Amino acid sequence: MKLRAFISGLAAFAGLVIIYFAVVGLLSGAAYAREQFATFGVYLVSLAAGFGVQVGLYTYLRQLVASADASKRVLAVSGTSSTAAMISCCAHYLVNILPVLGATGLVTLAAQYQVQFFWAGLAFNLAGIAYILSKVVPAAKEHARCAVPA
Repeated sequence: MKLRAFISGLAAFAGLVIIYFAVVGLLSGAAYAREQFATFGVYLVSLAAGFGVQVGLYTYLRQLVASADASKRVLAVSGTSSTAAMISCCAHYLVNILPVLGATGLVTLAAQYQVQFFWAGLAFNLAGIAYILSKVVPAAKEHARCAVPA
């Protein structure tokens, strides 16, 4: 049960990093994606790890109980904010592909506050982990209490 949760979390971590490299690589080239990863790697790995932990916890929780709809919503919000924060570090390059002149201001704003977006994403990750843990701990205790020794 725990192995499946670990593998799910690891896959989510890897998936988010792959999404980062795919999006930034397609927008600005692989060399730029590697350069940005070298510059902001601590944030990017932290965001991806936080998301992976949430997916692992959610998978474990889902195995313990039949329904965890609220946890699923928290996971979706946190995962989206993590992805957005990771991609925001290179958002100013969207100007190259967006013909809408008004988008330039939004992209400039995102680029100017990219570190703050990273911190916001990390905060969402921590909140998501705390919420899912608040569901996992009682469910695990209940499951252990009901488990029949072999």
